[in-house]
Amino acid sequence: MLISVVIPCFNEAESLPLFIQRILPVMKKIDCPYELLFVDDGSNDETLAILKQMSRDNQNIFYLSFSRNFGKEAAMLAGMTNAKGEYVAVMDADLQDPPELLEEMFGILEKGNYDCVAAKRSNRKKEPVIRSLFAKSFYKMMNRISDEKIEDGARDFRMMKREMVDAILSMQEYNRFSKGIFSWVGFETFWLSYENVERANGKTKWSFWKLFQYGMDGLMNFSQTPLSVASWFGIFMTGISFLALMFIIIRKLLFGDPVAGWASTVCIIVFIGGLQLFCLGIIGQYIAKIYMETKKRPHFIISESNRDDMIKIK
Repeated sequence: MLISVVIPCFNEAESLPLFIQRILPVMKKIDCPYELLFVDDGSNDETLAILKQMSRDNQNIFYLSFSRNFGKEAAMLAGMTNAKGEYVAVMDADLQDPPELLEEMFGILEKGNYDCVAAKRSNRKKEPVIRSLFAKSFYKMMNRISDEKIEDGARDFRMMKREMVDAILSMQEYNRFSKGIFSWVGFETFWLSYENVERANGKTKWSFWKLFQYGMDGLMNFSQTPLSVASWFGIFMTGISFLALMFIIIRKLLFGDPVAGWASTVCIIVFIGGLQLFCLGIIGQYIAKIYMETKKRPHFIISESNRDDMIKIK
């Protein structure tokens, strides 16, 4: 039995030595053949050089390096595509995903009742208040408008059996949102709670704007509700316009009053125009995703690796 641990990396030169110090004793304690598969997502620091050195020092460490930055979703996909283990774990290198939890995850999967053990934060201590507020709001909204339920505080950190990994790899959409994909494929999942942990070194690569975009991608990838909202807006405004027209006609017939108020007319035009642009924007986002899907571009391109049997383009 082989355990594969996939670790996406982007400018993690400072964290990697600490990560290795933490994870190697854990893998030794699990006492099972393993491979640590690091995915360098086009880093521009010393990440790749450190990975090369680590792979020379330890025969269980493998790396693959992208030709450019393709994003974490692509890095996770590349890692799972090239992982050979019957059990596959995905985790970050910044130590916000405690390596010590791998032993507990493996133990739960070994009992045979679950196909996946996923980690979720029990709290958001030391996280910026605004980010925490928006994150909670996102999970609430996602669970209301989507058929796929995502646990509040869910991380990408998890260990899965091979059957679940193969199901995930069978989903070849270009616009990927892994939290939704993990939920969509099903399988029995055990949620393992732990207290929030700060990064070991450096700053997060996820700005508020990137997180917002990622959240919007998740909403659109796994819900058609925004399109429905645009349609309902159109129906609602059509009804309002009809009632307003009837009011003007009746007032003219009964009282002979001229239509007054250019300011109110301008406000109504601007309001309706804004709604139209809003609805067109929603439709445009979906069309953009369809456009990217039809291009059939690869999710990632691997330019360098220390293993010859890597799947380099997918």
